[in-house]
Amino acid sequence: MLSSYWVRIFLFVVVLPLSAVRVQAGLPAIVDGAPLPSLAPMVETVLPAVVNISTRGRVSMRENPLMQDPFFRRFFGAPETQPRERQTSSLGSGVIIDAAAGHVVTNQHVIGNADEITVRLHDGRSVQAEVIGSDPNADIAVIKIPAQGLTAIDLGNSDRLRVGDFVVAIGNPFGLGQTVTSGIVSALGRSGLGIEDYEDFIQTDASINPGNSGGALVNLRGELIGVNTAIVGPSGGNVGIGFAIPINMVLALTRQIVEFGEVRRGRLGVVIQDLTRDLAEAFGIDAEHGAVIAQVMPDSAAADAGFKEADVITAVNERPVKGATDLRNIIGLSRSDEEVEIEYFRNGQQTRVRVKLRPADVTIGLGEKISQHLTGATLADSEDGELAGVRVTEVEARSPAWKAGLRKNDLIVSINRERVKNIDDIRQVVSKHSAGVLLQIKRGDSALFLAIR
Repeated sequence: MLSSYWVRIFLFVVVLPLSAVRVQAGLPAIVDGAPLPSLAPMVETVLPAVVNISTRGRVSMRENPLMQDPFFRRFFGAPETQPRERQTSSLGSGVIIDAAAGHVVTNQHVIGNADEITVRLHDGRSVQAEVIGSDPNADIAVIKIPAQGLTAIDLGNSDRLRVGDFVVAIGNPFGLGQTVTSGIVSALGRSGLGIEDYEDFIQTDASINPGNSGGALVNLRGELIGVNTAIVGPSGGNVGIGFAIPINMVLALTRQIVEFGEVRRGRLGVVIQDLTRDLAEAFGIDAEHGAVIAQVMPDSAAADAGFKEADVITAVNERPVKGATDLRNIIGLSRSDEEVEIEYFRNGQQTRVRVKLRPADVTIGLGEKISQHLTGATLADSEDGELAGVRVTEVEARSPAWKAGLRKNDLIVSINRERVKNIDDIRQVVSKHSAGVLLQIKRGDSALFLAIR
């Protein structure tokens, strides 16, 4: 059916009257002394900075529990040994932000779990890329390509965007190659979508489809103002609702990724909620927006600074705080050990205080410090409501942990069927077992077991 569709399109084009073709091809460049409007000059300057990305990798396969029973294996004629991994591939886009260093920014989900990353440049060259680092919580990654003669994109300021501004999306939809679409900024500051942990999206109606991930969202000056990330589409295609990460947020993250290979977030140590009109009236403050501190965590930066429950934070480093999500994003984009100035209300009085943020995670070194079975994995406590456990922050390629199927950003929730909520729990559990460990992990929306011996 699909092939016949394309045939009909081809035949339709062939039988067009010659006069119609000549009229279309002969449109003047100037009408009534004014040039026809066109985005072509801007697009031509931006296209060399946008690249196509393809990856290959392997992921662990979940075995049907029934296939572990020899009877069912014989009944269904299944082989005695089942493959534990399957090969994966993905397509996406990227944007060159530093031509001299060969740095390309893209989405983490484009290059996640990739063993091989191939970047195709605008001039047709294909080169292999290496990963500098990534931030799964915001879905940003930086890769490096060893090519010469690269063109970096000009960077804009996403804080100056307004709803209604014209924008252009450039990427690699469905693997077709560089494609340009246009639209407007439909909304700003979109959050609470459940797409990423840190959300402050630009919403646009410029057509964004699978494969556009990691591509450029630019203004009419050709400046990068966002990195295309996700769409809302029941059928998997574009319906006019796409989302991009603002460039100011991207730059704050990429600077840390280039410097450290990861994002070292600061943590204030508070539980917060949005300030409502009723709460503002109850607290006796003249503020329409802010974040109310519902709880101060013990031994935290907030506790050291003297914050108390019912304090209302209204600004950080003179940047207004609109609500709880806004405060979380601002603090989450700040580095650990960074000192920030926080403006807040207490008992109706407005005051300021300087706070030194603490690291968001307590990271420990490679897994062999805990157990030889976890050699090659770097672990960190990750307490996030129901997702309390131990996060895998890095896995060395071809290490025992890697070969067993452990991957970056996996969340270890149990070992040998004993619940683990932090690294101390892991130490206690693995000390009892020397023959091997059975890990239960959560990976994205799925869960699986890994046996490491």
